[in-house]
Amino acid sequence: MVLCNARVWFSGVRQLLAMAFELQPTLRGELVTLRPLRAGDWDVLFGVASDPLIWEQHPQSDRYKQEVFREYFRGAMESGGAFLVLDAKTGEVIGSTRFYEYHEAESEIEIGWTFLARSRWGGAHNRDMKRLLLRHALQFVETVVFRVGPNNRRSQRAMEKIGGICSGRQRNDRGEENVIFKITRGSFATASASSP
Repeated sequence: MVLCNARVWFSGVRQLLAMAFELQPTLRGELVTLRPLRAGDWDVLFGVASDPLIWEQHPQSDRYKQEVFREYFRGAMESGGAFLVLDAKTGEVIGSTRFYEYHEAESEIEIGWTFLARSRWGGAHNRDMKRLLLRHALQFVETVVFRVGPNNRRSQRAMEKIGGICSGRQRNDRGEENVIFKITRGSFATASASSP
């Protein structure tokens, strides 16, 4: 049964590869809904992001400040791949994430710039969000990359929980070192087949 489902999944993937990669679809899961970020989302999203403890282990630990978060929000809007994350049951805004650095020739995209309200920490909401993003992205690319700050143990553990494979360290365009995690189409299909 699992082998049959995997074949159907890969057959669907091949058909979708011929289509263009939509960077901002609306994605619905059990716990979260992701929809394209809009300029009018500033106030409600900053309301979530203004919690200093969200950014405590992040390389940019002052992102809770309005002027710093404004740069984050501007970059999100310019990226063309940013999402507002909502609680699927209540509709409450609980965070943001985005697709970025799409490299069609390398069949690779990054997922990042993610944060969730502390009330949704603990894995289930993050896991649902990442599953939705991965399922969508891996229809179009072979590999999804995640960059995590070297001191952000919380996010590194979260990556390990969803099957991310640590593939070393790399500096970003600001010279900050990141731990690189990757998930491939094959490893995601295997992990999905073995999940209850």
